Amino acid sequence: MKLSDLQDDSEDTTFTVEQRAAAASKSTWVSVLVNVVLSITQIAVGIFAKSQALIADGVHSLSDLVSDFVVLFASHHSKKDADEDHPYGHQRFETAASMVIGVLLIMVALGMLWAAFEKLKNPEDIPVVHGAALWIVGLALVSKELLFRYMLKIAKRVKSSMLVANAWHARSDAASSLVVAIGIVGNLAGYPILDPIAALFVGLMVGKMGWTFGSSAFHDLMDHSADEQEVAAITATLLQTPGVLGAHDIKTRKMGDMILVDAHIEVSAYLSVVEGHDIGLAARQAVMQRHRVLNLLTHIDPVPSRTDPHITARASDVTAPSGRTAYAPERAPQTLAKSQDT
Repeated sequence: MKLSDLQDDSEDTTFTVEQRAAAASKSTWVSVLVNVVLSITQIAVGIFAKSQALIADGVHSLSDLVSDFVVLFASHHSKKDADEDHPYGHQRFETAASMVIGVLLIMVALGMLWAAFEKLKNPEDIPVVHGAALWIVGLALVSKELLFRYMLKIAKRVKSSMLVANAWHARSDAASSLVVAIGIVGNLAGYPILDPIAALFVGLMVGKMGWTFGSSAFHDLMDHSADEQEVAAITATLLQTPGVLGAHDIKTRKMGDMILVDAHIEVSAYLSVVEGHDIGLAARQAVMQRHRVLNLLTHIDPVPSRTDPHITARASDVTAPSGRTAYAPERAPQTLAKSQDT
């Protein structure tokens, strides 16, 4: 998966949980339909044409069906509202689904590699494939590439890492079909060993894709922070909020495709508690409206501000040794009195 697929945009369109779930359901059912037709056709023709590479590609398409149903299951549960046991909601169902897809791909890859190595042990027994296999793999290549572009478009629109993972899974299918096509052409040209070699390459590609998805999801489940671009954009929004003089100690962690943020914001030390609270609330609303932030927890830090009229009035009464005006804030009144024994 590419980070640019989910790059933050300060003018982002906000999608509700229901809208994201509906987009996931629609694109996934399209993927289910395509993969049902392809997997049945590829495996059946692969057996008839004696092409291990085409059978491997068909098994790959079949694994997509399982991942599609994992996506549907996760999409259904991730849209549930927060409850007592899950106060931040159920968005991490999507992350868990991405991890399951990754593990599934690795298992499929290991099966493909084992079958390819078994064939390569006895290269003289590798049969010449039938020409029908080439037509089917061509059809699969075009279908999977179109499916990838359709799914990625929806995933980027609603900014769903789970749908991005599933879309790139479809792209891995298209790439594997291309490798299979090369292997079949080589087999038909008089080099039968190229068919199991193509199946071997498909297994390696599927395994790499599975590792990428699985490791990324694992890091997100371990409270991995958002990328630097997203943190910088969130910081800029905080600093643009009227009354915010600075921001520091900004910490983020992933919650599905959303982000949880903790931030210290600096406000004038001479504001009232209510005024400071209102600035913090405005900063929180601005960040949650413009970014994929599920919740922002702010800590208000009072700091001196030379533009504050209270400070300007008192600063003129104190002169620094160099002759320049220095700031000497009033000591805050004591609010606690010493208790006396009676």
